[in-house]
Amino acid sequence: MSKLRNRYTNQVDVEEVLLDASNIPEFNRARLEGKRERPITKRSVYTIGVLFVVVAISFMGKIFELQIVKGEEYRTIAERNSVDQALIIAERGVVYDARGEMLAWNEVDDTGEYDFPIRAYTDRLGLGQVLGYVSYPKKDGRGFFFRTDYLGRSGVELAFDDDLKGVNGRKIVEVDALNGVISEYAVESPIEGGAIELSIDAELSEVMYEIIATSTAQASFRSGAGAIMNIHTGEIIALTSFPSFDPEVMADGDDIELIQQYNEDDRFPFLNKVVGGAYTPGSIVKPFVAYAALEEEIISPDKTIVSTGEIVIPNPYNPGNPSIFRDWRAHGKMTMREAIAFSSNVYFYIVGGGFDGQEGIGITKMAENYRRFGMGELTGINIAEEQAGVVPDPDWKREVFDDDWRLGDTYFTAIGQFGFLTTPIQMLRAYAAMSNGGYLVEPHVIAGRQGEKEDINIDAAKMQIVHEGMRKTVNYPGGTARALERNDVAIAAKSGTAEVGAGNAFVNSWAAGFWPYEEPEYAFILMMDRAPRSNALGATRIMGDVVEWMSENRPEYLGIEEI
Repeated sequence: MSKLRNRYTNQVDVEEVLLDASNIPEFNRARLEGKRERPITKRSVYTIGVLFVVVAISFMGKIFELQIVKGEEYRTIAERNSVDQALIIAERGVVYDARGEMLAWNEVDDTGEYDFPIRAYTDRLGLGQVLGYVSYPKKDGRGFFFRTDYLGRSGVELAFDDDLKGVNGRKIVEVDALNGVISEYAVESPIEGGAIELSIDAELSEVMYEIIATSTAQASFRSGAGAIMNIHTGEIIALTSFPSFDPEVMADGDDIELIQQYNEDDRFPFLNKVVGGAYTPGSIVKPFVAYAALEEEIISPDKTIVSTGEIVIPNPYNPGNPSIFRDWRAHGKMTMREAIAFSSNVYFYIVGGGFDGQEGIGITKMAENYRRFGMGELTGINIAEEQAGVVPDPDWKREVFDDDWRLGDTYFTAIGQFGFLTTPIQMLRAYAAMSNGGYLVEPHVIAGRQGEKEDINIDAAKMQIVHEGMRKTVNYPGGTARALERNDVAIAAKSGTAEVGAGNAFVNSWAAGFWPYEEPEYAFILMMDRAPRSNALGATRIMGDVVEWMSENRPEYLGIEEI
């Protein structure tokens, strides 16, 4: 039996091969008749078995990964690969200026980076801090929105975010296994955000910005800011800060180098200096000291005081070292009106703190009067973060310096120095209250809106004397705001120069006032920051250039009838 098995498993005779090749029995070879095959060896079976096991294990491992390890993830993807809901980002509201010019609007992203409208901003200069900018909706790595709205970051975009923000819609999207969109249709249409019309005249603000920028370079100021406001409604028609920034650059966020320059600029281009910058006011506070002196009846407006250029206060502890308080020049004889026009320090030292038999207001009543006109407190404007500033008084000095109040402190506070800090918007509101009959009005940037008003009970007759002094500042020989004298509109103004920095090496230059003098409608403020003491270019001359442009291009603001 074993021989037979060996014969058929291990041996094939030659004749058998020849016999099979001749196909004598006429086998049907198509059906493999007459064929004899060698049996498969155990080695081949084992090899195939091992390969089968390896493949099976690989398949089982992959199935385990797909079903167990990542089953939930792939199931979610599979579900979303068929039908899903997607957001339709609502367009943000458009921002217009007072003359209907678009300042912020929406555009289709031609680059394809965003599948929602992108924000576009005016190319006009000097409006960055006013308009602000937005951050865009954001998607995660799988393409789903985790931030579904535009986010206002500063300025109008932040202040009126709720008004500008729309309501997002929803759509049904059908996709194939490769995430290709097959079809989509809206379930809920988005609602566009509301439009806002600002009271600000964009072109006027740009002109003010350019004039400030040119003057800054000419006289080595560090920066500057200005604003014009309707004294009755609080509507701001011009507002700018130099330097500024491009809102579109900040919204896109792509120009990293320029954004870095903004962040490293020591002139603070992101700061709205009108609202959020606190500065030493200097002599622009003197009209308020004059009014307090009249109201407290400590001096007649027609009483003459002589400035020889300084007053000397004896030192009882060291007679050889008296305290000397200097004027910026010797003005000679003057009444209150001329003292305002000449901006005499000596006159306001005396009416503020008293000297040589003349009673002074005193720091308590002086500080109360400053605060009465809104200094040292927030105005309520919402387009930037405000600073309250500082009105110095004995409590403040004790808290900050742990020291007693002295007469010299009163003198310096009467001329807007010492620890005095105000924002330009505070002084703008104070001058509006001075010229509108005694109402502190809330400043704002919305066209047609009436700002909230607070009656601070001004004596019109006494305030008229202050007005006359401010008018002399513009049209009287020796007045410090002669650059604002014009034939087409009568302006009442006050200049200011505040000493700042170590050793008083720098000055801030201010111009403040209102027009028309006879029936005031607008108040203005302009501040130029930190110029060398040798600078001869004052804020009144810079504001004069702004008024000149307005006379030719916006006569309606000056009350000039067009012919």
